Amino acid sequence: MLLDIAEVAEKSGLAPSALRFYEKRDLIASTGRNGLRRTYRPEVLDRLALIACARGAGFTIAEIAGFLAATPRDTGLRARMAEKARELDEDIARLIRMRNSLRHASTCRHEPLVECPDFKREFEPSGTPAGPPESAAQVGDRRSASAAGGSW
Repeated sequence: MLLDIAEVAEKSGLAPSALRFYEKRDLIASTGRNGLRRTYRPEVLDRLALIACARGAGFTIAEIAGFLAATPRDTGLRARMAEKARELDEDIARLIRMRNSLRHASTCRHEPLVECPDFKREFEPSGTPAGPPESAAQVGDRRSASAAGGSW
């Protein structure tokens, strides 16, 4: 069963113009037309999910096109992919630090919040990845201990 461009747009959350753009850039391929409408195989939705994930991770259209065409023999491209993976690891660590700090700040009683030593500790250049995410119970336990004069 083929999907027309309107169905793909609806299921993927993308505008038809985005689908035509991706097709022009060889990221996806239509199977032809049904009247005036482009048609696609259902698997295009998987490809679009991958493209959306890559775009969300900061990949350019050119990088995605290269990645989609990669073979095991593309050693240069594979090296760039490994470098991009390292960059993503750094981004993830930074985002985890920010998330942990915001979770702490949402329950912290220190004034001002951004001067809290525990909040600031997440941003110290330690060279080590951020710790595991805290659960709401852990944050609540720390808030109770802090309010009672204890430390965490």
